[in-house]
Amino acid sequence: MQDPKRLAANGHEQYFAKTADKIFTAPGRVNLIGEHTDYNDGFVLPVAINFYTAIAASKRDDRRIEAIALDEAAGKVSFCLDEKMQLDNEQPWSNYLRGVIAEMQSAGLLLTGANMVISGNVPLGAGLSSSAALENVSAAALTGLSGEALGGRQAALFGQAAENNFVGCNCGIMDQLVSALGESGKAMLLDCRSLETRMVAMPADCSLIIVNSNVKRGLVGSEYNLRRQQCEQVAAHFKVKALRDLSLQQLRAEQAQIDPVAYRRALHVISENQRTLAATEALSRGDLTLMGELMAASHSSMKDDFEITVPAIDTLVSIIAEVLKGRGGVRMTGGGFGGCVVALVATELEQQVLHAVEQKYYQQSGLKADIYVCQASAGAFSSS
Repeated sequence: MQDPKRLAANGHEQYFAKTADKIFTAPGRVNLIGEHTDYNDGFVLPVAINFYTAIAASKRDDRRIEAIALDEAAGKVSFCLDEKMQLDNEQPWSNYLRGVIAEMQSAGLLLTGANMVISGNVPLGAGLSSSAALENVSAAALTGLSGEALGGRQAALFGQAAENNFVGCNCGIMDQLVSALGESGKAMLLDCRSLETRMVAMPADCSLIIVNSNVKRGLVGSEYNLRRQQCEQVAAHFKVKALRDLSLQQLRAEQAQIDPVAYRRALHVISENQRTLAATEALSRGDLTLMGELMAASHSSMKDDFEITVPAIDTLVSIIAEVLKGRGGVRMTGGGFGGCVVALVATELEQQVLHAVEQKYYQQSGLKADIYVCQASAGAFSSS
């Protein structure tokens, strides 16, 4: 696979007949543990990965944005910074760029016109946050050209606001924040209420493997909204702001008074918060055995209590767990109903895991998986 930076740079020379002023990058991400905890003000443990989106950019003398997405069919847009940003249904990728511009200009940032050529290798539609990567790299490029100062935390908030207010996706802050401020070789414990972060070194003797099940992620929108409503229903029962504020003891004491399905949803979130904090300590000690146990418990909870896994995902988890036998962990990652699994694997087992997936997954599911061996990488605004 060709380097997106090189592709973007070459594209800039081809389309604009000059060398880009600068090339900017922002990574995708994978979440090790902490699923559906973000919008419940809980904890997540994501990693920025070495798959990223690049923009080769140059300053213009006028107020126009001329942007070309090399990975999209006829992916060219042109608009003026002085116009009110409008949704583009023909080039939906550009709405992330437009939304970020709208948020930054509303906050008073002075932007200049730009030529932008975009290329990326974050797998699309796999739940690895290609959208957050595009938002962060757009913010970095536009402020980098104009000379406006922008920190990673604020860039992440602009990206989240672009999705919430412009694109129309009610996402949390995790994807944007780790894409902005991730560090090489480290995972990020994020408190989704305070936005406080703690960087945790990844063990040197383990591999990070992402396997895309290639199950098309159906029902995500409607089921996501339903899960969110069920969580809010339980929080309202206890008169607390979010499930983050409840203990398992409090929840269990009121089980008879709560709708059984909503109870199971809350049980997942509250126990997942505990698992995420425990996993942070296990990771910091390099304890792959405990990480494996916590990731297995997380997957079981998503399957039985939150009910967001599908048979092919469960099959992948089973195939990989059979190889690991406690020397690492594996679980579904992302919103659910398809998408990817993430595995933290003792390095000497990496090839065995890859072989097992290639040999058994198609036999058992009729689907072919895409496998990515990743490293924890630096974010768009990280100094590491």
